[in-house]
Amino acid sequence: MEDGSQPKYDRVKEVKEFDETRAGVKGLVDSGVTKVPSFLIHPPQSLLSSTTANIQFQVPVIDFDGFDHDFRHVQIVKEIREASETWGFFQMINHGVPDRVIGNMIEAIRQFHEQPEEVKMELYSRDSKQRVRFYCNGDLLVSKAANWRDSIGFDFQDGPLDPESFPSVCREPVQEYMKHLINLREVISGLLSEALGLSTDHLERIECMKTENLVCHYYPSCPEPQLTLGATKHSDPSSLTVLLQDNLGGLQVLHQGHWVDVPPAHGALVANIGDLMQLITNDKFKSVEHRVLAGRVGPRISAACFFYPSATHRFKPYGPIKEFVSNNLPIYRETHVGEYLAYYRSKGLDGNSALPHFKLA
Repeated sequence: MEDGSQPKYDRVKEVKEFDETRAGVKGLVDSGVTKVPSFLIHPPQSLLSSTTANIQFQVPVIDFDGFDHDFRHVQIVKEIREASETWGFFQMINHGVPDRVIGNMIEAIRQFHEQPEEVKMELYSRDSKQRVRFYCNGDLLVSKAANWRDSIGFDFQDGPLDPESFPSVCREPVQEYMKHLINLREVISGLLSEALGLSTDHLERIECMKTENLVCHYYPSCPEPQLTLGATKHSDPSSLTVLLQDNLGGLQVLHQGHWVDVPPAHGALVANIGDLMQLITNDKFKSVEHRVLAGRVGPRISAACFFYPSATHRFKPYGPIKEFVSNNLPIYRETHVGEYLAYYRSKGLDGNSALPHFKLA
């Protein structure tokens, strides 16, 4: 420019051009970028870390072995209650999903995302109603800073998917993994109900953990990981999330003002309480913020299974259930999943929880 000033950065234009490539962040890496593009750079305050490098904090690890035997059952319920009230996060071992199934799932996600661009492009979509889709950042068009990851999502909320709708490279591993996760969901739902002091089928009866939305993430190696994030600080809008992560690490949970690593453990799955669970339990169980760091070593691979109410209950009003308001006033107004998700998506992963928007004055 003639006056020597720098041209104004046009974020909307840069994001639009990136989205139109339909190649995702991996497309940037494959093109040989050595600098993180501006729309992926996060403000310094988002990147600040107060990670605890000592053993002051450790995310609870709960052994599900013997959950159907009296003594172990009581102990497991107690551990779930304590973890859900104080951390909102816990790791599960001996949960019943075979190592083989987990390994196949990680490899299938890798194979999908490492296909030629033109193959993945056929599934690229910004339409959240498309039941199987490849995309980069669900909130790309509304976020202030995008995340260094690509995703493929499988939406089971309207019932089973046609097998032909799955990409062939990951069809069987995803289907087998989901069969095991549905069985695990039944176990966890009962244990959470007991941990809340309710009947074992209570959460199933109010339909808050009936359907699944599976999102499989791919975090490529990043040339400047100090400038971006794999996932911005956020809580999940679900009732519960079960996460499979590979052995690279990077997942952190915010606990007592500190970012605490959730270290990968062989065969473990991570469970975290979602916003809807915090809402219906009137803050008894906590939906806690978490994030994923970008890294030079990669790719990092994960699969998050979000449990929601059934499709037939998408517009059913949910508020704090009566068992938790008998001695306390309700903290939140009633909302339905459709409304909650619409608000959650409209604001993007901006580092703030969506729950305060639904608090009663």
